[in-house]
Amino acid sequence: MSPTHTAVTTPAALEPCGREDHPDCGIRDLQDRIGDKWSVFVIVELASGPRRFRELQRAVDGISQRMLTLTVRRLERDGLVLRTAYPTVPAQVDYRLTETGAGLTHLVKALADWSLAHRAVISDARRAYDESHPDHDIR
Repeated sequence: MSPTHTAVTTPAALEPCGREDHPDCGIRDLQDRIGDKWSVFVIVELASGPRRFRELQRAVDGISQRMLTLTVRRLERDGLVLRTAYPTVPAQVDYRLTETGAGLTHLVKALADWSLAHRAVISDARRAYDESHPDHDIR
């Protein structure tokens, strides 16, 4: 699609969750992982190669040591990140995306690209909503 494309985009054909014959479509599991505050940032950082813990912590602005520990453990548990401990003194550990985790980077990039492309539209919509609904503070 060209940058000047202005036709209305039709939504993708997605099956709704929650139907009796469709109790869990897998979106919930994915949303639990990448919908948290930090996982996407960690995945983005690991997309360019292995990182040591402190490198990740410096790269992901605002994340605490505890939250980074929990985030990489959850990503490791889900098979998206591989933790490698090296037998050195002091011990060295690095984190890298698994093949499954690397496959997720295309979706994360598409989401980031979409967010950047629609930032102004969303900002304008929020401003218009807030102005027309002054008593509804949903931020």
